[in-house]
Formats: sequence, C-alpha cells, structure tokens
Amino acid sequence: MSSFIVMQGSTYQEEKQLGIIWSPQIDKSGMVPHSWKRMQEVKSGNRIFHYVKGFIVAISVVKEGCKKGSKPQTMQNHHRWNDEGYLVSTEYRELEVPLNVRDHFDEIVRYLPIKYSAFQVDGSGNQGYLYPCNEELSLKLLECISVLNIYKSDEDQLELPVDEVIEKERNPLLTFIAETESEAKMKIRSGQQKFRKSLMPLWNNECPLCGIVMEVLLRASHAKPWKDSSDQERLDPYNGVLLCCNHDALYDKGLISFDGQGRLHISKQIPKEEYVLYGLEKNVKIPVHPENKLYFKWHKKNVFVENNRV
Repeated sequence: MSSFIVMQGSTYQEEKQLGIIWSPQIDKSGMVPHSWKRMQEVKSGNRIFHYVKGFIVAISVVKEGCKKGSKPQTMQNHHRWNDEGYLVSTEYRELEVPLNVRDHFDEIVRYLPIKYSAFQVDGSGNQGYLYPCNEELSLKLLECISVLNIYKSDEDQLELPVDEVIEKERNPLLTFIAETESEAKMKIRSGQQKFRKSLMPLWNNECPLCGIVMEVLLRASHAKPWKDSSDQERLDPYNGVLLCCNHDALYDKGLISFDGQGRLHISKQIPKEEYVLYGLEKNVKIPVHPENKLYFKWHKKNVFVENNRV
C-alpha cells in the first residue's frame, strides 16, 4: 500500500462529488509536472490524504488505479486546463474535525522528504497536485487525525445515551484508520527486517566504529532515510551502515557522517574534548563497498549537521 497527499483547493467539492481525483497530462508549455505525472503511480487500495486550504479534510481509499481519462464535463474549476488527463476513482471519507497542518507541523516536519514535500517549511502547502506520502508521514498524520476525530469521541461517549455510543462505535472511519495504520506499520517492519538481515553480513556483524558485536545492541542505519528513499533504496543493503545504538543515534541526527571513502566526519556540535565520551576518533576510516559511496555522500550532504546549528 502506498499513500499520497492531494492538494485540491477549489476543485475539492467537484472531485469529491464525482468520487475521483483528476489532473491534466501536460501543461500549456507541453511539459509534464512531477505532481501530475505521479498520478500514474496510484493503484487500487492506495490511500489519499485530501488537503484543502491548510487542512487535511478527508482520507480516501483508491477504488480504481490511474487511467487516462477526459475531464468530466461537470468540472468547471478545471476549465483552464486541457481536457485530456489522468483520472483516479476513489472513495472519500470526510473528517468530522479537519486537521490543521500548521497547528501540528512541529510533529509532522521530521517525516517530510527533502525532495517533493507536500508542505513548505512554514507549514503551508506547496504548489502542485499530487505528492508522495511515505509510511512514517502517513502514520503521523493518522495519529493526529485520530486524536481529533476518535479519541475525543471516546471521551464524549461517557455522556452519551447507549444508542449513540453504539452508533459511534460503528463509525467506518475507526476501521479505516486502523486498517491503514496496520498496513503502513507492516510495510515498515517488513522492510526494516529485510534491510537489517541483508546489511549485517556486509559489516561482519559488528559496529565498525567501536567493535560491538552483541546483536541486540546493533542497528541497521539507513544513510538515505526511509522518508527520502524509493522502495528499492529502502531495501538496498548498501544504503546504510551497521552501528551500535549510540553511534546509530548520532548518525540518525546528523552528528556524525561518512564520506565516500569511509572517513568519519564529526559535527562541531560535539566538542572535541567529548569525542572519547562518544567513542569517536577524528578522521578514522571504516571499510566501504563501492556501492556505499553514493548513499554516504547523500547523507553527508543532506543529513550531516556540520556547523554549530540546531
């Protein structure tokens, strides 16, 4: 199962009534924007979060994957675009309490990809139509939506008549969110297990920085994080390094990194006098495979915190 975020604005009501999302195939200059081209990735069973003017207002499940389809004649808000486009049939489930993205942005921001994020750094929506929504981001959005629409309802039930409580328990949104969460967690768990199993032998089952071999203390650390990787990159054992818990935490937060030759780089946020405390040695090199190099360079460029900044 994959998830997406669709930025609808004035087109939301028309598309909801038709049970679809729709985009043109090409723009006026003959180009295909990435957010339109991505429509071709949508398949039956995928989930879509619907964003309108600052709020996630609905979640839907795709009934029929993307196909080429002419613009429905009733869609007045798409009058400025060509009639030929991409069409996805989906079943909308509107939220009783929409999710204000800016109000929850501090919780969401860490799961946003560096490339093709649906949201800008201030929490507002980006221009474009359809954006990817990785499993970690999907779970966080569902958690925020649940707090507003489900857990609050549970508290309210204490003062409701029995018949109304039963009716609320039959709310299809409860089942829908639970199923979506379960599928996303399963995909992450399965992917991480496969990644770890294939990565460990590449590092002789030990942390190359400190030599720890106790398996329960070792972590398969992605160089290019899950949120930024394609499905293939997420499972590629060369997209990472085996580290102990402490060094994994430093690597995940960008406080240490490795270049293409395997040389350790240490953030200036860690004082030199504390290197011993963290089990770090300046300019130490770890053995790398040629396939590691691009991933290690990506981490150093995009994750590593080189200067004294937060």
